[in-house]
Amino acid sequence: MKIIRNVAEMQKQSMELKRAGKTIGFTPTMGYLHEGHASLMEQARVESDIVVASIFVNPLQFGANEDFDQYPRDEARDIQLAKEKGVDYLFIPAVSDMYPNPTGIQMLPNQRIAVLCDRSRPGHFQGVLVVLSKLFHLVQPDYAYFGMKDAQQLAIVDLLIKDLNFPIQLRMVPTVREEDGLAKSSRNVNLTSQERAEAPHLYQALQLAETKIVDGEKNPVNIVDEVKQYIKTYTSALIDYVEILSFPNLTAVDWIDQDVIIALAVQYQHVRLIDNIIVNKAGERVHALR
Repeated sequence: MKIIRNVAEMQKQSMELKRAGKTIGFTPTMGYLHEGHASLMEQARVESDIVVASIFVNPLQFGANEDFDQYPRDEARDIQLAKEKGVDYLFIPAVSDMYPNPTGIQMLPNQRIAVLCDRSRPGHFQGVLVVLSKLFHLVQPDYAYFGMKDAQQLAIVDLLIKDLNFPIQLRMVPTVREEDGLAKSSRNVNLTSQERAEAPHLYQALQLAETKIVDGEKNPVNIVDEVKQYIKTYTSALIDYVEILSFPNLTAVDWIDQDVIIALAVQYQHVRLIDNIIVNKAGERVHALR
């Protein structure tokens, strides 16, 4: 595995690979890698000649109340995991190299926003769009791999690729979970022991919603109410949101007669957790963009 830290070198390497006719699978990350990231790399390894992963904690997607400096980092461990998963090139640029000057162009999504995490993280997805556009130009991937846990990000990346005609196929990879159902996240290390014991109930709340749909409930209001009550009963977390929206367009639905995302976010003392499932009108899981 080759580690590249320079923007120009990454772009040069990608161009050489493309000229040689190689397909590139790309996994962009902010590091502190876990099994969820590993699953993205594993799928890229199966489908692509060359696997590129990036580690870059992007300051543009951190809001005023989010501490960029406190985001967990462990580069040595990340490098080892990337090697084990067959990554060919690991791109670890410095902020000063990615953003040598103040960004002069803003990217403002006007669809698939004002819902879910976007309401409480203003400006976050602007930063995501900027950094991914840069990374896509540098790496020039044929395939890009994103986990379903960050489903709103995935939906917005889908929009970015389609609207700006990036020649990239977006791959939606199922959420990797702990044995008790908690979605893997770099932020889970910030849970207290009591919070960690409660956290699996978040996925159980989503499974409750899934069961309701399978049993014939199609009114999203009723399902959301039950999910909220379950979370309040079994956890001490403060509910940020519980929503059922169309997927991937993320618009409100009055009746569940299409693919929908059932998504939630809660706030614990030092960490905010998100989770979701995507199902069709029969309550069956959806694992690919349509």
